Amino acid sequence: MATSAAFSDVDETLIRAKSMFRFLAFYLHQRGEPPSTYDRLVAGLRAAAARGVPRDRINRTYYTFYAGEEADRLATAGRAWFAEESQQRHGIFIPEIRQSLAEHRAGGEPVILVSGSFFACLDPIAAASRAEWVLGTRPLIRRGVLTGEVLVPMVGRAKGRAVRAAAAVRGLNLSGCTAYGDHISDLDMLRAVGRPVVVGGDPLLGNYAMRAAWRRISPAAVGPNTDAAPQVRSPLTG
Repeated sequence: MATSAAFSDVDETLIRAKSMFRFLAFYLHQRGEPPSTYDRLVAGLRAAAARGVPRDRINRTYYTFYAGEEADRLATAGRAWFAEESQQRHGIFIPEIRQSLAEHRAGGEPVILVSGSFFACLDPIAAASRAEWVLGTRPLIRRGVLTGEVLVPMVGRAKGRAVRAAAAVRGLNLSGCTAYGDHISDLDMLRAVGRPVVVGGDPLLGNYAMRAAWRRISPAAVGPNTDAAPQVRSPLTG
């Protein structure tokens, strides 16, 4: 059994897209909602972030948008969303990180995704990247329908706790594990392992990485797969 693993954040670490926003826009369109519905919902999240509302509370608010939605319908929509994103010119994955994770797998290390996103987005990403386990935000589901509540938002310090708990369950030696993250909110996850890797150019995380002499990866700039609300990324998915 493997004694080390590779943990990876998802949005803007493994994939170019901000999955929660991209999927929300896709799902609302699929439901026949006008674009103004997405704009209104995201504006509320942006306003909360501007007021200094904690990330975990904003993450919880996002999932209230799905109250009353069937889990199976969301899962089906997630697969369709992923297929559409994958057909974009540059694809959805950041090649350097996907290759790094493939190398971990080839060396016998399982890949574990850690994200504030949820099953509709994460399951197809995990399947395509051959991740063995997904630690995401878990919406509460009753009789196949989302309640709008979540158990624990997988944001900030929760990521570090999840990595340590996963290591305990699977008998992993964290000093030999690797973790990939792109944002200062990934810091606790990165500090939990012996081989942290910083992806991209977040200035706060970059400064910490420089002082700690952590490995850094700067993915090639190739027409990022953007969404309509870049300013609200960190309160939700970090």
